[in-house]
Amino acid sequence: MWEWFAREVAEAGKLRLFSFFVLFLCTFLFIRISVRMIRKQVRWWPGNVTPGGMHIHHVVFGLVFMCLGGIGGLAVHDGRSFAAAVTAALFGVGTALVLDEFALVLHLDDVYWTEQGRFSVDTVFMAIALCGLGLVGVSPLEIGEALASDNLLDGGVIVGANILFAVITLLKGKVWTGLVGIYLTPLALVGAVRLGRPGSPWARWRYRDGSRKLRRAERREKKIREPVERFKHTVQDLVAGRPSG
Repeated sequence: MWEWFAREVAEAGKLRLFSFFVLFLCTFLFIRISVRMIRKQVRWWPGNVTPGGMHIHHVVFGLVFMCLGGIGGLAVHDGRSFAAAVTAALFGVGTALVLDEFALVLHLDDVYWTEQGRFSVDTVFMAIALCGLGLVGVSPLEIGEALASDNLLDGGVIVGANILFAVITLLKGKVWTGLVGIYLTPLALVGAVRLGRPGSPWARWRYRDGSRKLRRAERREKKIREPVERFKHTVQDLVAGRPSG
């Protein structure tokens, strides 16, 4: 195991990313267990941090950890050192705490246990997926291939095309496909070619009311997207807890 770690992580220059990923994942699981225990009012579990009666959300601690890890990491030059791993781990802890309350920050309201709070879990899952892809060596926007190209123009065309595919996919309302497509270009290409979701910017601009494309998009939303959303919510509830009401 140590030989694998030294070869695939340390020597490959992924020590910081690995440390970030592991602590990010562990912190998210821990904080979700913690808030669910608090929600159930388990007596032996420490409650919320409320000095002077003011509830301090864990996003505040996340910002502190992000500052410590981020600023400390800038001062570390050796990416394979113990200090580099520690600062990246601190940054992972902070990022998990912040993203777990991303919906609260977005709405400037305590929506943690509401349907709007699901957006935080979506954000965390997306961060885990993108970080995992980077850890296994997938190059975003095919930048690695572009840098390896002898022709600067060819490299620019590769990156530009991948950005275009990802942007079109996002405009079509396919957030997961668009963001993961940044790493997996064929996925972004498929998302860019297929119909956009009803209500997406692309649908508002390109699909007229009552048009054949809009009707097809609505049928696809009901037949495919809605069952996928229900399954995703089931997984979210299992991991992060079910919203109130």
